[in-house]
Amino acid sequence: MDSRKASLPVAGEGAVNEQTVFHPGDRLRVLLPLPLRGFYDYLAGEAQVLRTGDFVRVPFGRARQWGVVWGSGSGEVDADKLKTVAEKLSAHALPRVSRDFLDWVSRYCLSGRGAILRMMVPTPDALEAARPETVYGRVDGIGNPKKPTPARRRVLDLLTATPALALADLTREAGCSASVVKGLIDKGLVEAKTVARAPLFERPDHDRSGRALTPGQRAIADDLVRAVQTAGHAVTLLDGVPGAGKTEVYLEAVAACLKAGGQALVLLPEIALSAQWLRRFEDRFGARPAQWHSDLTRTMRRETWRDIAAGEASVVVGARSALFLPYPNLGLIVVDEEHDHSFKQDDGVSYNARDMAVVRGSLGSIPVVLASATPSLESVNNARRGRYRLAELTVRHGDAAPPDIDAVDLIKAPPERGRFVAHRMIEAVTQALDRGEQAMLYLNRRGYAPLTLCRTCGHRIECPRCSAWLVEHRRSPGGSRLQCHHCGYRAGLPERCPSCGAVDGFTACGPGVERLEDEARALFPDVRLLVASSDTVRGPDRAAELVRKIEDREVDLVIGTQLIAKGYHFPLLTLVGVIDADLGLAGGDLRAAERTYQLLYQVSGRAGRGDRPGRVLLQTRLPDHPVMAALLSGDRDAFVTAELEAREAARMPPFGRLVGIIVSGRDESAVDRVSRDLARTAPQGPNLVVLGPAPAPLAILRGRHRKRLLVKAAKTVNVQKHVRPWISGVRVPRNVRVAVDVDPYNFF
Repeated sequence: MDSRKASLPVAGEGAVNEQTVFHPGDRLRVLLPLPLRGFYDYLAGEAQVLRTGDFVRVPFGRARQWGVVWGSGSGEVDADKLKTVAEKLSAHALPRVSRDFLDWVSRYCLSGRGAILRMMVPTPDALEAARPETVYGRVDGIGNPKKPTPARRRVLDLLTATPALALADLTREAGCSASVVKGLIDKGLVEAKTVARAPLFERPDHDRSGRALTPGQRAIADDLVRAVQTAGHAVTLLDGVPGAGKTEVYLEAVAACLKAGGQALVLLPEIALSAQWLRRFEDRFGARPAQWHSDLTRTMRRETWRDIAAGEASVVVGARSALFLPYPNLGLIVVDEEHDHSFKQDDGVSYNARDMAVVRGSLGSIPVVLASATPSLESVNNARRGRYRLAELTVRHGDAAPPDIDAVDLIKAPPERGRFVAHRMIEAVTQALDRGEQAMLYLNRRGYAPLTLCRTCGHRIECPRCSAWLVEHRRSPGGSRLQCHHCGYRAGLPERCPSCGAVDGFTACGPGVERLEDEARALFPDVRLLVASSDTVRGPDRAAELVRKIEDREVDLVIGTQLIAKGYHFPLLTLVGVIDADLGLAGGDLRAAERTYQLLYQVSGRAGRGDRPGRVLLQTRLPDHPVMAALLSGDRDAFVTAELEAREAARMPPFGRLVGIIVSGRDESAVDRVSRDLARTAPQGPNLVVLGPAPAPLAILRGRHRKRLLVKAAKTVNVQKHVRPWISGVRVPRNVRVAVDVDPYNFF
């Protein structure tokens, strides 16, 4: 996305730039969290004084639905036909900047406002009044009984030393059951009190000193602090090599934001794997931030949303969806690992959280920090053209030197037959382990094998719901199974080949991390080994345990996917071996080379972050590929410049604009008809072309047939102006879905 888009004025359809007050009987517009176009008019009820942004409950059909007051009514419906707002909800009003942001995202991403509103309020029960909390404390003026039981004495001693506690906290801290507390209540020694719910999160101490910074780090940190203090919009690209201390630098800006009384948001691509980041934050500020990600319980999401909306949660660290929460006083946004493709959402509302963070910063007049060791080409281009400020950290913190990177040419020195680890890699791992160091073998493939085929006829086992091969998994709780990584379909390995009928004739082709684990255990039988993938590490607790084991030297050899490739600091991890460095380079993906370089550079950065030198070996059949050449030479800038020049020559992003159109449905003929209608009515122009329709690379996904069209336009073209009327002008039956992806990242 062009950063200049973020400075567009928000005035226009649906934008609200005033705080309107509505009295009983006034006509007003309400936005509902439904996949419907536009707003609905209602009347303010008796004794209701409503304002723009207020959450309300309104009659809708035979039910009641929550929504947000958006502005004055349209006047298109007679007042006597309008229904009345049922009630005003107790939640804090949706801030004006959040409403402006919703409007902006809707226009840019060509998504319905209702869908974006659901993203802003993913837990509707948070809109209800918070229930008071019951706590238990000592009764004033009453001493201890003469002979209390040990359990009762622990409760009384605890309540003497601390304020009143909730029952769960009291029984846990005192090590007793609820009946012990009830017995003390019956004797008049303890009393229950009803109090307002306290904020969940302790306020971080912004005056607490952090780690000592180098002169280079301090200069950048001071610039970021000034940007926060200035309270204006500016985007800084914090470009630093792995281990350069980017986190410590931007935490200084977080401290400045807290000191000014603002809220700070830090977006991480893998929030479930944030154990080290959270510990670093707690060391710096003496408290943990609020977290926002999919692994939170429903209760925790509800209470966290309330504290964020009330401004009680002063620092939030979260996945991409955290960007849409209703911050009343946001003063800083940090996007860590800004290049990571996890920030791009493809389902539902398609958006890139990195780009939308820049927009949110512009609308709120606040600074944005984009941090990465391998910035995206879009961000590099914006920095080179002066749209972003560039801050560079070129050396690792302390005495750590960058790792030596070398290639293992698999054409000249292939592994032994039936193996996937070359002899030179085996030697390097052995030497590292003999020195008492840790090593990592990296392969970005889950499961045991990516392909299972019949030895007799060559039949490949495919997913019945997707045009994709099934991946064999042998470590699952229910035993060996085949699984689709796109739709989740699971099945056992068939006894007979469905094509030729051969019995027990299937063979696994290619390695996944499970197969690599088997090979590593055979090669290094006495080594303590751990596999880190999304199949073995589910949620923050498992991630924290993974980190602890590696840090405490309970693990010698780590086998991991991209889950373990970025952000981690393990001082004794000195060797990183990449089993298939060419993985990801095949195919026609626009960003294949960029992504592969970023991933390999990031995983290489895990080696040698302490006081011992690091080494990286890349097993490759393409040692002369520009990606491998850039990694081996250490000349990242030359690679980035070449990639940008190739993109500019082809007028591809960031020098051109793309919009992906996916037509899908279970009825293939209906999908074909809609696709042809779209092609027939496609917009035309000297700087705009529509390609397709053609079968999508995944022609069937979750049982739905898929056709793809691609809009390619010059950077100066307002593609939304062309695409919106085009799509809305084609009749789409209910059994067909047309999804629009502005600035697509994935082309599956």
